[in-house]
Amino acid sequence: MLKKAVMIENYPGFEEISGMELIQKFEKQLRRASARSDGHKIDIERDEVTKVEKIEEHFLVITKNKNRFESKAIIVASGADPRPLKVLGEKEFLGKGLSYCPLCDGPLFSDKTVAVIGGGNSAFEAAIFLSKIAKKIYILEASEKVRADAENQERVKKTGKVEIITNTQVQKIQGKQFVNSLIYEDRKTKREIKLPVEGIFVEIGSQPATSFVKDLVDFNERDEIAVEFETCQTKTPGLFAAGDCNIGKFKQIVTAASEGAKAALAAYGYIEK
Repeated sequence: MLKKAVMIENYPGFEEISGMELIQKFEKQLRRASARSDGHKIDIERDEVTKVEKIEEHFLVITKNKNRFESKAIIVASGADPRPLKVLGEKEFLGKGLSYCPLCDGPLFSDKTVAVIGGGNSAFEAAIFLSKIAKKIYILEASEKVRADAENQERVKKTGKVEIITNTQVQKIQGKQFVNSLIYEDRKTKREIKLPVEGIFVEIGSQPATSFVKDLVDFNERDEIAVEFETCQTKTPGLFAAGDCNIGKFKQIVTAASEGAKAALAAYGYIEK
């Protein structure tokens, strides 16, 4: 999720930095530390974890590419995946005009008309980013009022490119080979309205990416992992969870980094025992 963050302005030490730039700095620092670690090289594997099992006192990690890793402790920092709209045409047009990542796909929509679905800070930040690329941006919010901070609302207003439409319920995404419109219902009048757009960015929240540890942890009603916050320990000894995937109330990069540090120290202590 950090890579997909458009512009970060609340991480200590940086007045403004993109998610991609920040994660590159994290990686550079990690590789530098690895080079000085007296032969204990830190590997970075680019793969997707599909399952974690505990076998006696060890964990087995299985990935999408059929790789298998064993460890004495695990820190789950998988964050959250974008929440889908669950409307007609969403799956069909994914990658064909519909996206969950404005930073990744925004540059494809130069001088085009696009819609951002959602009314929170992430939606407004996406619109601000897209205003440098697209010709026109619509923000569609389901409620009577948007939920974004006043500062973000003011920044959107200053672009002169964004139109906010509230009380909307997206019904369908349409197109031929690529998106060319969406249908939404006006929740007040119950009228269906066709909105011509060439791109759609979904920003209606996220859901924890936690299914691969479902047999080893307890979840709350939102599928967030239950932890003890002093150490980020789950119910399974040696298994820790930090950041947006756990039950913590505040979902920010700085709080996730703090929990990652606590989990790393706790994991080290667990292994030492």
